[in-house]
Amino acid sequence: MAILLDSKTTYIDNHVVLADDCVIHPNVMIKGNTKIGSGTVVYMGSYIEDSIIGKNNTIYTSYIIGSTIQDNNVIGPYAYLRQGNSIEDNTKIGSFVELKNNEISSHVKIPHLSYIGDTKVGENCNIGAGVKVANYDGKKKYQTIIEDHVFIGCNSVLVAPVKLCQSSYIAAGSVIIEDVPEKSMAIARERQINKPL
Repeated sequence: MAILLDSKTTYIDNHVVLADDCVIHPNVMIKGNTKIGSGTVVYMGSYIEDSIIGKNNTIYTSYIIGSTIQDNNVIGPYAYLRQGNSIEDNTKIGSFVELKNNEISSHVKIPHLSYIGDTKVGENCNIGAGVKVANYDGKKKYQTIIEDHVFIGCNSVLVAPVKLCQSSYIAAGSVIIEDVPEKSMAIARERQINKPL
């Protein structure tokens, strides 16, 4: 039987399926056709709806809708997973990260303050703080592909459609509008100019 630390402040829909040894902290709402696997811990303030969550995940105060999360992941705090996300194993989706309609492979780190939408992310990628995917031009949405072992520096923008090939590196602060070849570093920013006052 699932462990509810405070059933008086926890709301769980009739259709929700909880594994025997998952732990649900106070002030959590779980709705719709949601399944949560064994060993998963959902911390206070989380909202989960129509999602499949596997084993041994840790979810800190996050909002998850229509997503699939496999095993051994850490979500949050304050992550927002919108419709259509699929997350494999051993991945970190950190604080104030928003995801929408992504396929995210295993061993990926998206630690904080990023928006990733309509993107396929390969294995062992690191997506730095403040990275944004510009997936919408006002009329259509476009896909971004990030292959395995890609490192994206902080505050970079990926303007979809764009492809970052395997083992490529994006310098911090870059705006990427063209595909990046395998084992290449892309730098796309203005040269710094220092002028005397």
